[in-house]
Amino acid sequence: MAELSGIPGPLPAKNRRIGVMTSGGDAPGMNGVVRAVVRMSISEGCEAYGIYEGYDGLVKGGDKIKQMFWGDVRGWLSEGGTLIGTARCKEFTQRSGRLRAAKNMVQKGIDALIICGGDGSLTGADIFRAEWPGLLDELVQTRELSVEEVERFKVLNIVGLVGSIDNDMSSTDATIGCYSSLGRICQAVDFIDSTAFSHQRAFVIEVMGRHCGWLALMAGVSTGADFIFIPEKPPARDWEDQMCRIIGKHRQLGKRKTIVIVAEGAHDLELNKISPDRVKDLLSNRLHLDTRITTLGHVQRGGNACAYDRMLSTLQGVEAVGAVLDASPTKPIPVICVIENKIVRKPLMDAVRLTQEVAKAIGSKEFDRAMDLRGAEFGEYYNAYMTTTATDQPDLHLPKNKHMRVAIIHVGAPAGGMNSATRAAVAYCLARGHTPIAIHNGFPGLCRHHGDKPLGSVREVSWLDVEGWISKGGSEIGTNRGLPSEDLEKTAECFNLYKFDALFVVGGFEAFTAVSELRKARKEFPAFKIPIVILPATISNNVPGTEYSIGSDTCLNALVDYCDAIKQSASSSRRRVFVVETQGGRSGYIATIAGLSIGATAVYTPEEGINIKMLARDIEHLRQSFAKDQGQSRAGKLILRNEHASKTYTTEIIADMIREEANGRFESRFAVPGHVQQGGTPSPMDRVRAVRLAVKCVQLLEDFAGKSKDEIAEDEMSVAVIGIKGASVVFGPMERLEKEETDWKDRRPKKEYWLKLKAVVDTLSGRPKESDCCETCGKAK
Repeated sequence: MAELSGIPGPLPAKNRRIGVMTSGGDAPGMNGVVRAVVRMSISEGCEAYGIYEGYDGLVKGGDKIKQMFWGDVRGWLSEGGTLIGTARCKEFTQRSGRLRAAKNMVQKGIDALIICGGDGSLTGADIFRAEWPGLLDELVQTRELSVEEVERFKVLNIVGLVGSIDNDMSSTDATIGCYSSLGRICQAVDFIDSTAFSHQRAFVIEVMGRHCGWLALMAGVSTGADFIFIPEKPPARDWEDQMCRIIGKHRQLGKRKTIVIVAEGAHDLELNKISPDRVKDLLSNRLHLDTRITTLGHVQRGGNACAYDRMLSTLQGVEAVGAVLDASPTKPIPVICVIENKIVRKPLMDAVRLTQEVAKAIGSKEFDRAMDLRGAEFGEYYNAYMTTTATDQPDLHLPKNKHMRVAIIHVGAPAGGMNSATRAAVAYCLARGHTPIAIHNGFPGLCRHHGDKPLGSVREVSWLDVEGWISKGGSEIGTNRGLPSEDLEKTAECFNLYKFDALFVVGGFEAFTAVSELRKARKEFPAFKIPIVILPATISNNVPGTEYSIGSDTCLNALVDYCDAIKQSASSSRRRVFVVETQGGRSGYIATIAGLSIGATAVYTPEEGINIKMLARDIEHLRQSFAKDQGQSRAGKLILRNEHASKTYTTEIIADMIREEANGRFESRFAVPGHVQQGGTPSPMDRVRAVRLAVKCVQLLEDFAGKSKDEIAEDEMSVAVIGIKGASVVFGPMERLEKEETDWKDRRPKKEYWLKLKAVVDTLSGRPKESDCCETCGKAK
């Protein structure tokens, strides 16, 4: 069909011209959305258009709406803010403004919109779609457009994504940007911690969150703050006395520092604002603490996106394009959400309505309803915080006959969040009247050094012992790869000697193997007939029974930061490829998710392996890419290779092969970050999930209090693994996981949920498919 009045003609089949825009406050990860939408649209045969400056650009049109091509979004994943801009637009709130926006879209041939913004921006999108037929009719009646010109634009498809640092949208566990913002807060509090400790000071820290306390709550959980104030759950009427009592008790126990976190929308039960100044005056005048106020402000909004927000924005952007192509006139506008570990579509206006209901509930003082509307996960985090923060909570104590001696042990390699989990387990145990016992240096430490003088490896733990562990990397009680099978008899003897009633194991595949050995040895050694639970903690994320392991997010952040620096070097030289070796054991999870988060050209995993034909295709792809770059910026390339992807094609050999085949047209280097991936400060996600899951683990152990050894052994859930699977947190019985879900040879689950994400990495990097290339030379057919 010929173009009408400059309006582009239709694309073949059902392909669309998709506009993408960012609106409202900027959030880290928005650029990842734009990149994913542009490249996924092109790969699906559609055209992509960037709408600059949000709704303002949609209303003004002209050069504010530009077609975007593959290379236009190169390097965008590592950039903060939004590179296509965002702006407030009063005109769009009026019908006349929306009329101009409709005309601009028709003139550009755009028949679908993907909008990343907050609830206000997405509400505007719903109004726009509802009015769309009437807007087109009016444009025809006023002769601004003809009947023929609007004929194929009768339906406007819109998909929403939530970009918001506040994480204030209901129906999703995380919004794009919220974990990056939480990272800024945690880093600031960690820095403040050291000066507060040095001078025995108190700090009152104000964070963003006018109607949503997610940032304040999660910051409280992940930094071990002494007290928090959030809009959804105001403190008790005697909160001034309560806060001073808790903080005073902490000081009496020997704590040198005090941290109070206040959401900007904090208030009391009568909706009277609780300001940082008011909190400061209380701490200064009542407790005589040297107190300072820190308002973090827009520091929380800026900077590049963390690994999780890069992955989330990419996967949601890809899903949004799929939703556009699946759309029909009868379907409501979908919003792309994430529940635990699963990307899902939900009706946009249902999510917006629930979000707005929270503010209404707070305004009408229905605080329990406000908490319910935030979702079960929010409530669980709040309860976990309250249980693990205050030291003296006699009302939470169980009857004495339900008290347990709970042993805590770390097994395997260190992982970020191990200490956070241990701190939470200890605090929860003490709150409930249990006795927490730390086993230092794993099973070898238990067997060889339990009786050492003056201090053995089996030690009861106090609150003050673990209070400062929330932000510490590594393992404060020591971890070891040794297994109980090295001396089962001695292990059982120690279990009896120290009268363990339950065992909480934190670790990776070695921990899984160790607990399997204990379960199988129960018949011979009754000492093992106690409840045992594993909290998976490993950078490899290879524990059966879960899709997420504590420590994997910390590793990804370290690897992404490393790769960003490497890519900057590669881009500065312009014609350079870096082959980076990742850890991860025989699981390609870290390599794949990091590849998704940095925009890797190719990812090599143990599951897929490496062969010469694959290398030939990738080298030819690199030749073609560099030949077409025409001096563009951000032209450096990264290839990620898991350490066990191939015995033959090592990281160095692959780099040498690329260099040899390049014939001087581009260069190649290799880099091995090594144990950098294991160390460092745990990420906020690993901290908060460690706390939540550790509390759930001890609650499972409590279910067996008072039962006989035989009763415990007969229950399959007496030995279990906690995990996140899809949209749920679940406990998996160890025996079933061993038999049905474990690949013992390669030390990983039989089914790995992330394998399908490998195709997304390849699609967004433009990596050619095997079927599209010549088998001999690797060139495209």
